[in-house]
Amino acid sequence: AAADSPLRWEPRCRQQLRHLQDGARIAARLPPRLEGRWVSTGCEVRPGPEFLTRSYLFYANRLFKAYQFYYWDPSCSDPSYSLVIKGKLRLRQASWITRGATEADYHLHKVGIVFHSQKAMREVASWINQTSGEGCSGFLPPGRTWAPGALYELLSAKTERDCTAALGFAMHELSLVRVEQHYQPLLQPQQSGSRLVEELYLGDIHTEWVERLHYRPTGYQRPMQSAMHHVHPCPACGIIYRADEHHPPILPVRAQLPMQLSGSWVSTHCEVRPAVLFLTRYFIFHGNNHTWEGYYYHYSDPLCKQPTFTIYASGHYTQGIPSSKVRGGTELVFKVTQARVTPMDQVTVMMLNSSEPGSCGLTSSWSAGVEQDITPTNGCLALGIKLPHTEYELFKTEQDSRERSLLYIGERPTDGSSPDSPDKRPTSYQAPLMQCAGVPEEFSNYLSLKYLGKKDTNGNEALKPLSVALLLFTALLFVRWD
Repeated sequence: AAADSPLRWEPRCRQQLRHLQDGARIAARLPPRLEGRWVSTGCEVRPGPEFLTRSYLFYANRLFKAYQFYYWDPSCSDPSYSLVIKGKLRLRQASWITRGATEADYHLHKVGIVFHSQKAMREVASWINQTSGEGCSGFLPPGRTWAPGALYELLSAKTERDCTAALGFAMHELSLVRVEQHYQPLLQPQQSGSRLVEELYLGDIHTEWVERLHYRPTGYQRPMQSAMHHVHPCPACGIIYRADEHHPPILPVRAQLPMQLSGSWVSTHCEVRPAVLFLTRYFIFHGNNHTWEGYYYHYSDPLCKQPTFTIYASGHYTQGIPSSKVRGGTELVFKVTQARVTPMDQVTVMMLNSSEPGSCGLTSSWSAGVEQDITPTNGCLALGIKLPHTEYELFKTEQDSRERSLLYIGERPTDGSSPDSPDKRPTSYQAPLMQCAGVPEEFSNYLSLKYLGKKDTNGNEALKPLSVALLLFTALLFVRWD
């Protein structure tokens, strides 16, 4: 069984994955409490790319006021324009698609824009004049000079004017909401105890520009944090909290770090993907020969406690080159040449055993907790894995405020496809991985976690069954090469 394979990997990596698997003592209220201000914790990258920071204020009477600040650069230090968005939000029922999320309806009352330079004004006006209908064609007359601090109305519910489509603007992120609470240990040696941290997860933004206006999220984007209860230190939080549409946050310019991939990297949270995949990731990059190994632990729940299947993949990658499209990013090409799968629950076992003969490992030979090589069958059709496989990737490395190394890997296409051609290369990033070990030694065999589950009558760890609805979803899921 995979769980009995010898392990030779860094204790910090093991500890971090155990921490995530234990749920990291996360609490999530249903329905969530949104009142108060939530802010970005740094410069965010959306598909396009778009660089932005956000500051959202929710009132007890369901009204909200949201700021979105857009920038020319990936440090969010050179503002382009700001949006001020006013409306009303009504929380509805728990989502039956994305476990742990709450669905919501929103109604926009007003959207205004403030330009921070003549260049920004000219560019946005040309987008609106080219792509909008009759009501917006004269949004800004040609040659209009920039007026610092002037607020122009893009959308008004009263007059039924809406000129936002040209910006790719929609607030569908508000239709999927999750709030998580956890406690951060105090950093100073002389202090004991911990402080509350609250994170707001809103719906993801579609990776295809044309789909953004009508896409209903099933995953999340980078979380915002409560202005009152955020991770410390957070240099960006105070800057963003104090900003408004006339005084956009100007974050310090970040030094661009060289791409140092070698070593081991692990998820910092239980991650969610559109179409509802919950997973944690663990990567090892061998810089001396440009080979890589990846471990993908999939789960059926938003705390990554109920395992469904595990994938091991390996291959090689190219030398990176600076991205011409996403400043601060590095372009690489990854080749996946080998993969192994371990089903961890009976639903996945049934699905794999009923797959077409010769399409996924040895026919009808799957059992829970036992790993099988799917390289001889050129992948696994039931899980959407094809081998060999090439992906065009976008990476970047950063250091967080505690000087830990973070690795951002390109966001997966929202439609579940793969970035298997240069034109499908990502322009935004997934949740970061944290470096848990430096240059690795030779790793032996397959790395696995002993999954925690309920004990059966003999005291052995039993696998938890999934609901019928989840069984259906599991059967429909693609695996993305995360």
